[in-house]
Amino acid sequence: MINLLTGQKGSGKTQIMIEAANKKAKECDGNVVFIKNSHNDTYSLSFDIRAIVMADYPSIRSISEYTGFIYGMLSANSDIQVIFIDGILKQAGVCLDCIPSFIDTLDTISKAHNVDFYVSLSASKEDLTGVDAEKCNFLN
Repeated sequence: MINLLTGQKGSGKTQIMIEAANKKAKECDGNVVFIKNSHNDTYSLSFDIRAIVMADYPSIRSISEYTGFIYGMLSANSDIQVIFIDGILKQAGVCLDCIPSFIDTLDTISKAHNVDFYVSLSASKEDLTGVDAEKCNFLN
């Protein structure tokens, strides 16, 4: 399942994502991963959550490389059950026009590897033209 959290910059999406990740870490039997762009707020995450800061991986510069990074994580750890991606539009050259195909890719990964995704982006639902609403759940 793909869960999308939309809203303008500064609307509190990161805090909502952190709270949801901490809750998931307590509830699920597998691993939770939280992907973010910077080290800010990293210490707000539960110790049980694997925090990945994309600023530490500057060679990942495109959506296809980012997708490969996700596949690499899953191939190395089959116990990952939930992946949070905070602020996707700030990462790896991802633009708003890329989001529909990225959601399709995440949907494929989700079904093949039984992983839930939570993705936040600084945009409104109306900005997400081309996103298949049947493939994702809008959290707001």
